[in-house]
Amino acid sequence: MEIKNRSAYFEYFIDDKFTAGIMLTGTEVKSLREGKANFNDSYCIFQKGELWIRSFHISEYSHGTVNNHDPIRERKLLLNRRELKKLEARIKEKGYTIVPLRLYFNEKNLAKMDIGLGKGKKLHDKRETIKQRDTDREIKRYIK
Repeated sequence: MEIKNRSAYFEYFIDDKFTAGIMLTGTEVKSLREGKANFNDSYCIFQKGELWIRSFHISEYSHGTVNNHDPIRERKLLLNRRELKKLEARIKEKGYTIVPLRLYFNEKNLAKMDIGLGKGKKLHDKRETIKQRDTDREIKRYIK
């Protein structure tokens, strides 16, 4: 099971990628296994030297009780200290942001999130991306 942030590659140039663990509650994990998550407008920030993801929506678990989770609460991302310091230093440069790219379960059934260090695209860059995508689609159509 994998959930991708499709708009991230359209909105940003991704320079570096990191794999981070994510702290979740039980009902969040069950809801993620059903594929009920949404990356719309989600972003990562630093608070007191820790990396958090905001506005990442995980729907409430359908069979959850009163102990169900808040769908858009902040969730802590788990990276080692060296990676956190590297990211924090790059964020201070102009135009860089940390973008969540995809969420998946690894072979040990742990929830992992790929995050990318991205720089925002301008309008003409986005148009270029659309042109490239269309030409790739045309080439694949002729090959078949």
